[in-house]
Amino acid sequence: MQQKRNIQIIEWEDLDKRKFYSFGVFMTMTIRATVYPATLIRTRLQVQRGKSLYSGTFDAFFKILRVEGVRGLYRGFMVNTFTLISGQAYITTYELVRKYVSHYSEDNTVKSLVAGGSASLVAQSITVPIDVVSQQLMMQGQGEYLTRFRLNSNTDSGKPKRVFGQTRNIMAQIFAADGFRGFYRGYVASLLTYIPNSAVWWPFYHFYAEQLSKLAPSDCPHLILQAMAGPLAAATASTVTNPMDVVRARVQVEGRTSVVETFRQLIAEEGFWGMTKGLSARIISSTPTAIVMVVGYETLKKLSLRPELVDSRHW
Repeated sequence: MQQKRNIQIIEWEDLDKRKFYSFGVFMTMTIRATVYPATLIRTRLQVQRGKSLYSGTFDAFFKILRVEGVRGLYRGFMVNTFTLISGQAYITTYELVRKYVSHYSEDNTVKSLVAGGSASLVAQSITVPIDVVSQQLMMQGQGEYLTRFRLNSNTDSGKPKRVFGQTRNIMAQIFAADGFRGFYRGYVASLLTYIPNSAVWWPFYHFYAEQLSKLAPSDCPHLILQAMAGPLAAATASTVTNPMDVVRARVQVEGRTSVVETFRQLIAEEGFWGMTKGLSARIISSTPTAIVMVVGYETLKKLSLRPELVDSRHW
């Protein structure tokens, strides 16, 4: 536990691992369900040409709701829940790498940057195939003409077959078109997006929390400061990495093979503003994500403290 900072950081060795993983699954699932509609909207905005389908985040939300209903906002959600695995891998990698780096440096920024980037590398290796399938499902409905794969009409007969039938249908089309490599399309673009995003998020999160602690009254609960720092860090990281996120979405949905060529075409067709596509949706989705994640994660760590440490920690 670092005592020299106003905002105390619970480290890996302070945790009861059984509690940590049990509560962690519930926390991750809650976050996914909360922000999934914004993730779907962001994907459709990033893939569309210009404003051919939606004029913005709120226009997309109301059009999808009107035409496809609430279910339309959760297309591909069941497949996306498998990212629970990558979520746990991310948390574990982050904490273990922080512990490892602490043997060489006590600087919190260094530990956060290295651990955040490493955690994202591990998580994306698990997440990309899930993302490839779920993004294709996200694009069905109003956005189906923007993607290479469309659901066969016979998958819509009967509710029990609906979700898993659609998933099998899309997976079969991806495999037939690209083989196993198709499930890792956009892997490099994902790494170039999420490793920097994660590496930037954690240092800024601790930085904003520390700065807020200097401005807040001494009796202000740390959890409130952390809940404020999370969205600030998320907005910063989203703005920095959004250009590559747009490229990643197009590579995965449109079946492109070159990150560089996709980037060049985007600039040529839509100019600088093409790099900001989906940014507002991304910030809107990252804000509740950051709040829920920070409050959930910090609470999770507090609830998972080893019994002998509970009474000695003041938050």
